Amino acid sequence: MPNLMLLPKHIILVRHGESEGNKDPSAYTTTPDHKISLTEHGRAQARLAGSRLRDLISDNGSSHDWRVYFYVSPYERTRSTLREIGKSFSKKRVIGVREECRIREQDFGNFQVEERMRITKQTREKFGRFFYRFLEGESAADVFDRVSSFLESLWRDIDLNRLGNDPSQELNLIIISHGLASRVFLMKWFRWTVEQFEQLYNPGNCEIRVMELGPGGEYSLAIHHTDEELRGWGLSDEMIEDQKWRIKADRTNLHGHCKGYLNSFFDQELDSDEDIKEGDIVSDNEFEDVKEDIDSDNDYKDICVPNS
Repeated sequence: MPNLMLLPKHIILVRHGESEGNKDPSAYTTTPDHKISLTEHGRAQARLAGSRLRDLISDNGSSHDWRVYFYVSPYERTRSTLREIGKSFSKKRVIGVREECRIREQDFGNFQVEERMRITKQTREKFGRFFYRFLEGESAADVFDRVSSFLESLWRDIDLNRLGNDPSQELNLIIISHGLASRVFLMKWFRWTVEQFEQLYNPGNCEIRVMELGPGGEYSLAIHHTDEELRGWGLSDEMIEDQKWRIKADRTNLHGHCKGYLNSFFDQELDSDEDIKEGDIVSDNEFEDVKEDIDSDNDYKDICVPNS
């Protein structure tokens, strides 16, 4: 477990500002996704986000001993967002910037044909947003895997103090990424299920989502954000209650906090071995009888189904 003295006070997710692709999806038909730039409005959004981030981290100027470390997706729109955000921070406040490929946008393929992409996204809604994989691209599950790898590296960086921060200074991490990557990041961090992920909404352009450190060493979204905000992101009442619990949770005792998830798989009425009914227990002999019946059915199919 990382040294609590080295843990960042805030881990902040920021989606890029409005891009040319957000304004006009036809841009993806002629411009590679990673080269899509910000609009003028998007740059203004990023400058405003920078001012808000500085106020948040400095507690509106009342906190003086703090530093920031930035992680940024390699896409043009995220890099440009960082340039605009950076105008609110002096160099002495920034201890590092790292371009991180694992927090890039979900790959949708190469050049995107607008009408085909519209139909594909409709199909994704029917199939399920987490597991649907775009042709020549990725699924959200693929993004989850690489974001999980990034999180492992992040923890090592924090634990070994590879970020080079003075423990006497408040460290703040700002991750400038994309809508789906941000949702997947939170999913991995807070151990949300696939069903819970499917209910989440993308953050808006330059929207800020703040994970703040509680006294027990655990992070929560409910310190900085209201119930109404969290509900607007798609969090259920149960997920919001979990965020509130995390405010004062002890990081060393998180494994015991999974009763609700256990109840979705195991009978809540079975508190002891004596509660298990004999009829619910399958013996080895009964299992062999079922297996023989299945094997017999397969033998029948082997006889009746002609070779193709």
